[in-house]
Amino acid sequence: MTTTNHNMQDTNNYWEQLERLEKLIRASELKAGILFSFHSLILGIFVDRIGVLESAFTNSTLFVAFATLWIIAVLISIYYCFKCFQPNLELKYDTNVFFFSDAAHKFDNVQTFTKEITTICMSNDEIVAKLSEQIHAESIIIDKKFYNVKKAIQFFVLSFVFLVIMMAVWVFEVVFLK
Repeated sequence: MTTTNHNMQDTNNYWEQLERLEKLIRASELKAGILFSFHSLILGIFVDRIGVLESAFTNSTLFVAFATLWIIAVLISIYYCFKCFQPNLELKYDTNVFFFSDAAHKFDNVQTFTKEITTICMSNDEIVAKLSEQIHAESIIIDKKFYNVKKAIQFFVLSFVFLVIMMAVWVFEVVFLK
């Protein structure tokens, strides 16, 4: 079927954009999950070897200072990892059949939802407007997620720097001050 209305927009572009945004959401959450796994691994190794480092904790103020900075950086990084999984957003939109929460809670029953989505999908202008709202909302979510991932990475790098310095202090004290 060919249409002569040049104002008709191909909604496939909107669906493709939503699919791309979903991939970006998964990518940001994957990055946060990997960072969280690295923190878990490093903390696990640290706790497993705490006995070896016991003398450094009791005899070295410098070691304790860097260990404290390391733990603080780790906790901040983990905080941002968790924020990536649930960014706090308060977006105001009219009821939209393409928002999963609206689809699940804003309609009295499945028949009401079906009628609304059918009506929207019959009008190119309506479907474009609703898909545009969805793209806008997901773009804001992705922006927040990537901001949180960026912060988590920054504090991960900082924690790693503190860990290296902490270990250097420990090695120096073991090798040169014993």
